[in-house]
Amino acid sequence: MKPTLTLFTALLLAPFAALHAADAPKPIPNIVVILADDLGYGDMGCYGATKVKTPNIDRLASAGMRFTDAHSPSAVCSPTRYGLLMGRYAWRTRLKSGVCQPNDGLLIEPGRTTLASLLKNQGYATAVVGKWHLGFGDPRPDWNGELKPGPLEIGFDYYFGIPVVNMWQPVVFVENHHVVGLDRSDPITDVQHYSIKGGTAARIPLEHIDVPQSEKAVAWIESVPKTTPLFLYFATSTIHEPCIPHPRFKDTSECGPRGDCIQEHDWCVGQILDALERTGRASNTLVLYSSDNGGVPPYVNGKAGALRKGDHSPNGDLRGKKWELWEGGHRVPLIVRWPGHTPAGTASGELVCLTDVLATCAELVRVPLPRDAGEDSFSFLPVILGEQRTLPRGPLIMHSLKGAFALRDGPWKLIAGLGGDDKVPAPSAAEPTGQLYNLGDDLEEAKDLYTQKPEVVARLSALLQKIRNDGRSRP
Repeated sequence: MKPTLTLFTALLLAPFAALHAADAPKPIPNIVVILADDLGYGDMGCYGATKVKTPNIDRLASAGMRFTDAHSPSAVCSPTRYGLLMGRYAWRTRLKSGVCQPNDGLLIEPGRTTLASLLKNQGYATAVVGKWHLGFGDPRPDWNGELKPGPLEIGFDYYFGIPVVNMWQPVVFVENHHVVGLDRSDPITDVQHYSIKGGTAARIPLEHIDVPQSEKAVAWIESVPKTTPLFLYFATSTIHEPCIPHPRFKDTSECGPRGDCIQEHDWCVGQILDALERTGRASNTLVLYSSDNGGVPPYVNGKAGALRKGDHSPNGDLRGKKWELWEGGHRVPLIVRWPGHTPAGTASGELVCLTDVLATCAELVRVPLPRDAGEDSFSFLPVILGEQRTLPRGPLIMHSLKGAFALRDGPWKLIAGLGGDDKVPAPSAAEPTGQLYNLGDDLEEAKDLYTQKPEVVARLSALLQKIRNDGRSRP
């Protein structure tokens, strides 16, 4: 007969067993990043909206942490998407202004560390589903052949979604390296700005983008073995102009087609959250939710119209909109939920940027970033965990559609131009060449202190130039 442990021996060894268990590496979580397109700071119930209903986003906020001073690195989409995946400002690449065009090659250089490759190297299954808008190919995409390099060459195992923005019509889906449903006898031809000719069989209606993309994302989640950690980057599309909602969401909001698209987007978020619950992953999944830039007022005849008093305001009380350097262009919603780790129902006023996601995930999986990666990324994991309320983040640079710069350092914000997206210098040297705001007591950017605080202007201007010249802001 084998000897058995006495009660005394078991009690004696228990503390050592507990200590050993505490030292054992904790399992790494699944990671899901959901990025909306053109969703503003005031477009959700948990951020103050009343005329659109966002129950799924709101339940995410109630179970997690809502950030009130989070920013996209750019006021438009492609540069922000680059910054999210690379932890690096896109203006350090060839993309000095604007967004990627349909015939642009891949903006991300294969071989560089990306959010996807970092996690894949740690054993994660990785997928991006939704709007890509970072180019394909080298030097340009082959729409009728293999679309590579692309997402699969920078760390993703799987890709499905629209390759560019949904305002370039007709829209097609790409899966991995090929356009879905393409008839070789009717190839895609003459891809130009806002116009793609040919490829009739592959075309999809504008109102049928996000629902199929959600279904693909859910199917991918369900296909990954439960023993394998997963990373999903889910990028929806529909809130972007021309704002054509799926029929089931048409006329469901009090804000017209754009409001209907917001409610469709919220449904898509719910599909992802439900899939995590259904597969038993929710309790060990970090969900990070945000938007690629600020919102725009509803479109009228193809142009962003003005808001009337009492209308739903996409960016709440913030000044400006998408494209611009005022807060409405780049202050975005950010919600993080990680059950058992992130304090539920909390809010944080820490300054964070979407470029910081890379460093945060690197710290989460305990992998140091190489020097030539995440040059503009600062981890905010201690804030997510509720361990640290003051984050020692470095200065933050924001970028406009036309390539103008703004710098944020503490409460101070310098805009290196005279408008929200204006690089034109002042008419004479005697007039201001920029704007300065103290967001600590002037979040609406109503009091320009540029001429009153020359010492602050000088300090921030020198700091902006240094960060641009150094090639990095992370020490």
